[in-house]
Amino acid sequence: MVLYGMKTSKLIAFLTLLSLLLNFSAATIEAKNTLSIKKNNDNLEVFLDGVSEPLIIQNAKDGFRPYLHPIKGPNGNGVFTQYSPGHHKHQTGLYWGLTRVNGRDYFHNPSSKYWRKKSSNIINNSGDNVVWETIYEMLNNEGEALMTETQSWSMSVSKRGEIILDLVWKGYANEKITVSKYNYGGLFLRMPWKRNIKAETINSEGDKNQTGEGKSANWIDLGMEISGLDELGRIVIYDHPSNDGFPNQWRIDGQFGIGPASARRGDWEIKKGDHKIFKHRLIVYSGKHDKPLVNQQWKEWIKR
Repeated sequence: MVLYGMKTSKLIAFLTLLSLLLNFSAATIEAKNTLSIKKNNDNLEVFLDGVSEPLIIQNAKDGFRPYLHPIKGPNGNGVFTQYSPGHHKHQTGLYWGLTRVNGRDYFHNPSSKYWRKKSSNIINNSGDNVVWETIYEMLNNEGEALMTETQSWSMSVSKRGEIILDLVWKGYANEKITVSKYNYGGLFLRMPWKRNIKAETINSEGDKNQTGEGKSANWIDLGMEISGLDELGRIVIYDHPSNDGFPNQWRIDGQFGIGPASARRGDWEIKKGDHKIFKHRLIVYSGKHDKPLVNQQWKEWIKR
């Protein structure tokens, strides 16, 4: 029997070889997006298979607020966060800090007088999605636990290479909590801004740069010139529809530090023994603002 001029035995051999090549290719693609978490002293380091340096480091020290830094770009190219710049010494990469909690300021104070570590745990240490958590006590004036916060993180890498980070923040009230009205506080991102570099923001409503300060939006895409990259590094932060105040108003400071501000419209409370949950997603990518990508990630996230 001949099929398109090829004998059956040769055709079978050809198809077998083709199948092996396809399987190898698929395995290679899958391996490229395989993640793993390794503990390094107090830190949790997230690696992408084939990249020698960690893509993200979860800093989880004793007596210091937890934060993510560095966050690197796709395939480990470029450092997209900044730790304690001169213009805002208290800002530490990507972190959570409420500004007025029963009169205490956890946004500007990351030290041991305000934070006490309970644990940092790896939940899922390898695969196409890795998961970890940090648990910290936010201390009152007497050094007792005012609120216990749990940050649950999951991370994956898309087929195109974008880094996807999901956060579920849970605040448990050890006593009655009042978070007072303020223009910022909550999840906050510091990218490596300095004078005369290119930086830009655009939100889901089309507001650009400082026109988006204080405005409500589903998300903000922040792009910034990154050392070693020929194009802008970008991080998108999403606000979830289940969050109180959604769509929340956003802080955009003069050096392009950004974050949704849950208390910008007014006070909110947690009863003693109760808790509050906020959810956020972040997408890390490079290039021009990719509205189809950002909107598609938004749709997929809120459907989950």
